[in-house]
Amino acid sequence: MKRLCSSDMDLEQLRSALRAQFPALRSDWALLENAGGSQVPEEVADAVRDHMLKSYVQLGAGYPASQQADAAVGGAHSLAETMANAEGTGRVVLGASSTSLIAMVAEAYGRTIQPGDEIVVAENNHEANAGPWYRLERYGAIVKPWSVDPETYALTPLEPLLSGRTRVVAFPHVSNLLGQVEDVPGFVAAAKAVGADTFVDGVAYAPHRAMDVQAWGVDWYAWSIYKVFGPHMGAMFGTHEAFAKLDGPGHVFFPKDALAKWEPGGVSHEGCAGVVALRSYLELAVAERDLSPRALYEKAFGVFENLERGPGTRLVEGLREKGCELIGSHPDADKVATVSFLVPGEAPLVTVARLHAAKVAVRNGHMYSLRLVRSLGMEETQGVVRASLVHYNSFEEVERLLEAL
Repeated sequence: MKRLCSSDMDLEQLRSALRAQFPALRSDWALLENAGGSQVPEEVADAVRDHMLKSYVQLGAGYPASQQADAAVGGAHSLAETMANAEGTGRVVLGASSTSLIAMVAEAYGRTIQPGDEIVVAENNHEANAGPWYRLERYGAIVKPWSVDPETYALTPLEPLLSGRTRVVAFPHVSNLLGQVEDVPGFVAAAKAVGADTFVDGVAYAPHRAMDVQAWGVDWYAWSIYKVFGPHMGAMFGTHEAFAKLDGPGHVFFPKDALAKWEPGGVSHEGCAGVVALRSYLELAVAERDLSPRALYEKAFGVFENLERGPGTRLVEGLREKGCELIGSHPDADKVATVSFLVPGEAPLVTVARLHAAKVAVRNGHMYSLRLVRSLGMEETQGVVRASLVHYNSFEEVERLLEAL
């Protein structure tokens, strides 16, 4: 894949060059449902195919094809740890999805719960970071809901919910329905002050901005690789201290600190090959050569954030001009380009049907944030209409959506 000289391009030239790497974007549909899953560069898909055809064997056997499989799985873990900025602090395990990884950790906490232990669960969570913690009530845990301010859509102050019995505080970095960025460092500091661990769902943040678990101080952080331009996999960071407190579900003969203890049955080898290929796409977006892996990741996502900003801002402005009700777009909020809205007097399902007729791919529903939809007093079945952009989405696609309304 040839490196682009982004310093010699304006943003729209760069966007076009990056879009060309995604075969799915060559269709006549505007794909604005990226919060449900992003597209993948052709090189990522090629890497998955090549692995399955050339080195689809077990790990650790010593012969060449097995060594190639080892390199793919090891390389995927290395890139994921680079993305999280985990070096020296913790490690990243991979799995089928962030949903399965969060459920695995929550159940591990459940085996350590004492009756009366408390867990704080934000009501703007995706159900993946809510339901598993509520299920710990069967062990005697007390789950405290953490509400959203209906005026600002931000989480309310955390401190009143904390006590010396608080074990875990579970919340999203960004709500996948509201798109607002929460104060992760502030909430982590409050939780640590009472000795509680934090589990942050970064799924709706990771496609848009660079992650940095060390800067935030989180104990656990999960994201979906398939929403960050890769294969259908999940990733989860945990500090060394957080992992040491728990026992994973892997086979009894694996050491407690082995990755296999937290990746029961192993990970998708072909998926890992695709993850490794993401590095080539990141290299395409930056001009400098010989960057360290972390510097490359930060630079590329800085570019992605700049590319996303213009179309995302235009989407919000255009929806306001159309008289739509924006859900979670408070003027003072820090937001990514995930926008939920309602057309006054029109059911969300009807709005989506009109947009689909214009070949604009969006969806409606509660987006697996049913607890949030209920707390805001919204209709549960049809929910909201959501349009979600990432760096490869264009102004033209946004205008098509607005014109269809």
